[in-house]
Amino acid sequence: MATVVTLEMDFMTELSKLQRLRVYNAKPALTAAQISTAMDSIISENIFNTSGGELISKSGARMVTKETDEFELV
Repeated sequence: MATVVTLEMDFMTELSKLQRLRVYNAKPALTAAQISTAMDSIISENIFNTSGGELISKSGARMVTKETDEFELV
């Protein structure tokens, strides 16, 4: 079984569009405070170009854990 942990961070853009950033293989022990601080840095540094304009605010965040079972077919 393979387990993948993904951090999803949602931002609002200057054109009022939702922009989601995903970080694959995120550390499951990240805290809400750490994620919030990282999101603040992403906004203040303005390092991503999006079709919706600049990221201007945090909208939400979640940690998604996906378990995959692969079957060997005969």
